[in-house]
Amino acid sequence: MSLALDLPRLETTLRLPAQDERQQLLQGLLQPTAHIDPKYLYDDRGCALFTDICRLDEYYPTRTEAQIFSDYRDAIAAQLPNNPQWVDLGCGDCGKTLQWLDAVRPARVIGVDIAGEFLHNSMAAVARANPNLECIGLVCDFTQHLELHDLLAERPADAPVFFYPGSSIGNFEPRAAIRFLKRVRAHCGERGRLLIGADLIKPRAILEAAYDDASGVTAAFNLNVLNVVNRELDAEFQPELFRHQAHFDEAHRRIEMQLVARERHSVRLARHTRRYFGTGEHIVTEYSHKYSLDEFRALLAASGLRCSQYWTDPQEWFGVFLAEPA
Repeated sequence: MSLALDLPRLETTLRLPAQDERQQLLQGLLQPTAHIDPKYLYDDRGCALFTDICRLDEYYPTRTEAQIFSDYRDAIAAQLPNNPQWVDLGCGDCGKTLQWLDAVRPARVIGVDIAGEFLHNSMAAVARANPNLECIGLVCDFTQHLELHDLLAERPADAPVFFYPGSSIGNFEPRAAIRFLKRVRAHCGERGRLLIGADLIKPRAILEAAYDDASGVTAAFNLNVLNVVNRELDAEFQPELFRHQAHFDEAHRRIEMQLVARERHSVRLARHTRRYFGTGEHIVTEYSHKYSLDEFRALLAASGLRCSQYWTDPQEWFGVFLAEPA
């Protein structure tokens, strides 16, 4: 029997009871401007679609960050603790982590994601390719709660490196981003590090194309969230009655992803609850905030983290930041 059949170890720290989660989802849909937490975009199908998005020509963050990593991987690795506990936050298919294993030589890899089955399959692939590497999957809504103290304490001699690539930090409102980064900081101890990607300000046309590609993959990704809501709430959304839209909000320096009603209609959201959507009325499904280099370094500082170094591409479209406890 292959050892990989017994790997990876899978744990969960999901905290809210399912009923409370459903109530929060329902309340978001009943707000004057309806919204859905972006974590619901990432069911198993959503994760697969997002992997496809990352391969699109329009979606510059993935290839730009990948080029920065390729150009500076050895320089970045030289700044990290030896044989760290590599914690991949929102690991998806673990493709980015796989590219770091030779350079970092981690003591173990901890993949953190909210989609349990997708996470298990991703970590199993890492384990099969690296049979001598300890691989752990943690099913966790780390945007709300990050609880890795006990897990990290199993190997106290190995400092953690939190890996949060892909500019997902932009999904948080700035104040929420600081709260999240403070939770990461609380896990770092004295020797831990955060390696994080952040998308930078650039022309509107480039930003909007990245979130509304010509082939419609991002539209499918966004509309899929209505299928997730239907499952979670036993609701009756008809995705074909909505269209995907993404626009750059200059005032808040963020992309806003929306689902816009094509016509006036009502939706049963729960057993005794309906909501009417007028033509053109929208549901907010995701924000993606953009920063200047100085703004993002200030965000880290406000979270108790010191930016020790950063790397960017020649156009300064994307930044990779290495931070340590201040």
